[in-house]
Amino acid sequence: METYYEYRHIVSFEETNLVGNVYYVNYLRWQGRCREMFLLEQAPDVLDELRGDLKLFTLRSECEYLAEITAFDELSVRMRLEELTQTQIAFAFDYVHLRDGAEFLVARGRQRVACMRGPNGNTRPAHVPESLRRALEGYSIWAPGPGAADVLVSARGGGRA
Repeated sequence: METYYEYRHIVSFEETNLVGNVYYVNYLRWQGRCREMFLLEQAPDVLDELRGDLKLFTLRSECEYLAEITAFDELSVRMRLEELTQTQIAFAFDYVHLRDGAEFLVARGRQRVACMRGPNGNTRPAHVPESLRRALEGYSIWAPGPGAADVLVSARGGGRA
């Protein structure tokens, strides 16, 4: 079993700039798309909660570009769980160019989201839904063992929210 969730994508012309390489903002879009497809496939009940009062606020998103890709390149966006606290999730992303049976790392990214509940203008931090926690277990950067949930929550700075 892979330790990452994979979203596959074929780059289109609309995602490139005048020079012909992928415009940088698309890497951040692909992070969001990968996260959305993960929810759809691995934790669909969280989508129902998002239609209610659950909100996933993106607090930070970043990307380090290592090589260029162009239109019609096949890309694998690989998402892993980097950190899980009571109210926040940190993801790590690898962007891998797939070509002729070989894989080339072209970028790395990270994203931190906070779970919030309540009406707009009056949201408050909320616990990460249990079904989402369970869905993320198999995609942790650390190999989970007994008590792994406790380790993930406290691995970086205690029970920080």
